[in-house]
Amino acid sequence: MCGRTCLTLDPEQVICACKYPRKTIKTDPDSEDKDTIKDEEGPSMETPEWRAEFNLGRNYQASYNIAPTDITPVIVSAGHFSVVEDQKCDRVIMPMMWGMIPFWHKGDYRRHGLTTNNCRLEHLMDSKLYRGPFKRGQRCVVICEGFYEWQTAGPAKKPSERDAYLVFVPQEGDAKIYEQPKDVKLLRMAGLFDVWADESGDKMYSYSIITFQSSKIMAWMHYRMPAILETEQQMNDWLDFKRVSDAEALATLRPATKLQWHRVSKLVNNSRNKSEECNKPIELVAKPAKPAMNKTMMAWLNVRKKREDQTKAEHSDPSDDEEQEKEAGCKRRNSPGGSSFDSPAKKYKFEDFKSQKAVEVKFVEK
Repeated sequence: MCGRTCLTLDPEQVICACKYPRKTIKTDPDSEDKDTIKDEEGPSMETPEWRAEFNLGRNYQASYNIAPTDITPVIVSAGHFSVVEDQKCDRVIMPMMWGMIPFWHKGDYRRHGLTTNNCRLEHLMDSKLYRGPFKRGQRCVVICEGFYEWQTAGPAKKPSERDAYLVFVPQEGDAKIYEQPKDVKLLRMAGLFDVWADESGDKMYSYSIITFQSSKIMAWMHYRMPAILETEQQMNDWLDFKRVSDAEALATLRPATKLQWHRVSKLVNNSRNKSEECNKPIELVAKPAKPAMNKTMMAWLNVRKKREDQTKAEHSDPSDDEEQEKEAGCKRRNSPGGSSFDSPAKKYKFEDFKSQKAVEVKFVEK
C-alpha cells in the first residue's frame, strides 16, 4: 500500500524533474488504425506544462511528509484539456488532492467517510468509485521523491513499534535522495483521477494510487506495493488514453525491479511532523534529548525525600530504648511492696522493652 509520500521540490523544480523525450507519431505499416509513438533520436526534451486549477482554494505545498488529503502534483495527458491532434502525447502537471472524492458525495468533500488513497488493481473494474474514471481514460502518474512504508510482514507488532522506510528509485552516481540532488529522479506511480464539484459548481481534482500484491523485492516489508512506472514507454502507454486501450494500459502495470530504501525515524508516523529529518536514514537523525523535569515536580520530590528520611531517623533513634528502660525501672522501685531487686521473674530485660516498642509502633501505624 502507499499511505505517505515525500516531495520537497517547488513547482519549478518539479517541472524540471519531469522533462521527457520528445515524441514522434508514426503510422504503423502493419495496421491501418494504429499509430506508434517513439522517442526522437537525440537529446531533445519536452517540458510539461504546469496547470493550476482552483481546487477550492487549496494549493500544492512541498513537504517531507505528505499524507492523504494533501495536494500534490500529478501528471496527466494534455488530451484531457485539448482536442488538438498534435497535443495527444503532451503531458500536463496538475496539483490534485490525494484521495479520490466519490462523485456521488454531497456536502463537505472531506467528510465522505471512505478511504480512497489507494485503489486495488484486483478490484478496479468492480469498483463503483474507480470503474468510471478508468473507463473514461482518467489515468494519471503520481510523482514523488519516495514513499514511506511500514514493515508489516513478519511477526506482528503494534503500529507504533513498526519500522518505517523510505522507498525510492536509484539516483545517479553517489547522489542521496534526502539531499535534494540537482538531477533528482522521481518515483512515478500509476493512478486514477476524477473531478468533483460542490453545490456552487467549484471543482476539486483528486486521485488514488493503484496498488497490487508485492513482488519479491518488497514482500519482506509489506504485502502490497504501488504500481510504479519505471520506463518512459510505460509512462506513454499509461497516459495516452486516446491510443492505448484499457487492456493495454493495464498490461503496462507490473512490479518494479529497481528500488532502494533506507530506514527512517518514527517521526514520520505523525503526519503533522514535517521535519527534514523525516526522509533521512535513521542513523543520521539526532536522538531527541530527554525533556527536563518540571521544577515544581523536582521541588516536591525533594521535600518528600527529606520527610521520608526524617521519619526513618525518628523510628531508628536508640535513645528511645534507653528512656523506656529508665522509666520501667522507676515503676518497679515505686510499686507497693516491691523494689527494683524483686524476684528475677519480675525483671524486664532490654530486649523485652525493644520488642514491646516494636509492637506499639506497628499498632500506631495501623
